Amino acid sequence: MRRLAQFLLVIFTFAVPWELALDLGEPWGPVARIAGILLLLAAIPAVFQAATMRTPGAMQWLVLALYLWFCCSCFWTIDQAASLEKLRAYFQEMMLVWLVWEFVDHPPGLRRILQAYVAGSWVLAALTLASFASPEAIANGQVRFFAEGLDPNDTARFLDLAFPMAAVLVDGESRWWGRFLVLGYFPLGLLAVLLTASRGGFLAALLALAGSAVLLARAHPRRWLAGALALPLLGVAIWQIVPYETLERLATISEQFGGGNFNERANIWVQGWYAFAHAPMAGSGAGSFVAAAGLAPIDTAHNTALSIAVGGGLCALFLALAILVVAIRSVLQLRGPLLLAMGTVLLVWLVTTLTASVEENRSTWILFASIAVAGRMAVKDPEALADCFAHPPARHAGDGDAEPLL
Repeated sequence: MRRLAQFLLVIFTFAVPWELALDLGEPWGPVARIAGILLLLAAIPAVFQAATMRTPGAMQWLVLALYLWFCCSCFWTIDQAASLEKLRAYFQEMMLVWLVWEFVDHPPGLRRILQAYVAGSWVLAALTLASFASPEAIANGQVRFFAEGLDPNDTARFLDLAFPMAAVLVDGESRWWGRFLVLGYFPLGLLAVLLTASRGGFLAALLALAGSAVLLARAHPRRWLAGALALPLLGVAIWQIVPYETLERLATISEQFGGGNFNERANIWVQGWYAFAHAPMAGSGAGSFVAAAGLAPIDTAHNTALSIAVGGGLCALFLALAILVVAIRSVLQLRGPLLLAMGTVLLVWLVTTLTASVEENRSTWILFASIAVAGRMAVKDPEALADCFAHPPARHAGDGDAEPLL
């Protein structure tokens, strides 16, 4: 049962970036929800079969405390239906921190989780390109392109997180298809991010690509030359493929910083601040931001810290900040390329939180779960962790077909 749970965890991670593009409707929902249910059905008996459970770390306890606090907020919420719906979503997302911690036993397992997310990002990028090439988009003169069921800003954010993951996987990949998976993602992912015309996503992509460039070239200086030679070709391809109107929207980034309202987000933040001031300690209830701020049902907080503060007050915000501190501590325990990769991914995630409510994304909790596991392995077996992300990956006596899946 344990190997089945580990296999389903990889499948689940693969489905996370593009989950909303395949929604089967109620009661099934997005594909990742179905994969998550199957994962949970395999994980619970696997734990009982082993008659033991891995000792939780600080992040696991903090995530549990945050979830329980949001559960308590149902007693004083101003929107009972929204809170109950949000708690169901939070459970499906936050359980990842426990499941990854429990079932990823060895560095190769962590590597497979990162590979699965990059592979899922390939699917998301391909769906974005398919949207760009669709007859409907061409006929309507669309400017922003994204996979059906997703938001263009979310699409860009999910794609951004995969860049540093792909970069850290390059040097440890000896198989041709594995190298194609990670190296081929860079032009495909960048093109897809540009097609979304997400200004915040584009800025986060620049940060992710800068960290990725350092990762790729740090041990191989010749890659700087290869990258420099590839840039003009990439620039020409982007100019020829991406519509002028899409690039024109991205060019307004400086205007937004110079005096814009960030596409109406500034007004939402003001309303959210008033809602937080009304119930600063305990909040207005999980998922109550729209009701508390008096916004339209389709609106969101567009800021992660503000969303958490309005829903759960300073208590929830303190727990969320504690989770972030533990994640930073875990990153600092890493060494070599994994330190730079996980640090870059976390920094990209932090940038996206400024203009988006990402606490309810599965990608967020996959990231935190992976960081926690990497930190644990860096303490328990740093040599094995370094070998797994080396080039070529080191193999020791006894390695072979009997190697655990995760």
